[in-house]
Amino acid sequence: MDLNPFRLCSGLKVIGYFMILIVFAIVVLSYYAVVVLIWAPRLLDGGFTSFLSFTIIIIFHILLVMLMWSYIKVVIQDPGSVPENWKLVSEQNIEEGNSVALSDYASIENPTPTLSTEQIERRQSQSRGYCSKCQNGKPPRCHHCSVCQRCVLKMDHHCIWVVNCVGARNYKFFLLFVVWSWLWNILLSFVMLFAEKSRRNTPAVFLPVNEVYTFLITTLDTLVLLPSFIKFFRQSKNQSLLPGNIAVIFLVFVLNLAFSLSLLCFVIMHASLLSSNTTSVEVYEKKKSPQWRYDMGWKRNFEQVFGANKVLWFFPLFSKKDMESIPALHGMEFPTRSDVVD
Repeated sequence: MDLNPFRLCSGLKVIGYFMILIVFAIVVLSYYAVVVLIWAPRLLDGGFTSFLSFTIIIIFHILLVMLMWSYIKVVIQDPGSVPENWKLVSEQNIEEGNSVALSDYASIENPTPTLSTEQIERRQSQSRGYCSKCQNGKPPRCHHCSVCQRCVLKMDHHCIWVVNCVGARNYKFFLLFVVWSWLWNILLSFVMLFAEKSRRNTPAVFLPVNEVYTFLITTLDTLVLLPSFIKFFRQSKNQSLLPGNIAVIFLVFVLNLAFSLSLLCFVIMHASLLSSNTTSVEVYEKKKSPQWRYDMGWKRNFEQVFGANKVLWFFPLFSKKDMESIPALHGMEFPTRSDVVD
């Protein structure tokens, strides 16, 4: 009996469900530390302190709602799969290097391929052809996921944090989750530092307003204040908070700082991929091409992921009009550059 080592990858799904619990645990712990322990008690202090506390709590909840909304959507939304018994019919479009239209795909009764080995290899190199693992047709930009054990439309990667593949139909939700998480972690790191500095009645280190929301400056400020933050914990006997609550605050601070740094890498990487209409698995293929055939300009590239409705860009939703007028959102058909020949 042949052993397929890639089937062992399906075990990552079990780990993924555990990661979902970790995500919710971090959110609950962060909520307890920032809202319950630090800022909610200050609402009754009066004056500027009450106003500042109210503002921080409102922003905190807005970012939290957007974060969790996007996270749940990317977890439950199917990234897109190939219909059973579909294969490429038209050979002419491949030879001419054109984009394969939906009409070039048709359902067949016999899933067994009738293509030669040379033809299959050529089509696979062009990201459209036949998947020997699924025994099914493979549309453009479709790739086989060893964890999900299926082909995924415009697959970007399999994300263990969401127990799901990131593909054509949930890539927007994943990007929103990353961005909202990044902003949320920056907010938490900053307000927790400010809270502990002000609790000691020492001057807080403020940055210019136009730089507060820059990640680099916020991170540098965090690192500069970290020794004072640690020193504060050592003086916990003189504080009103219990040592256990102080430990929770410190743990949440470290976690959010770590996630802020790591998420920055994802934000930069996926912003670059989005601007060139490339997925993570297509990076190597793109390097071999002088011009990427799917790069239609940053605006059209952006709309192929987020849609043309600007109102919904920040929400994990698509308008009915976008779903009808932008085929790329379905993951089966993609426009290509007329000046690029495969």
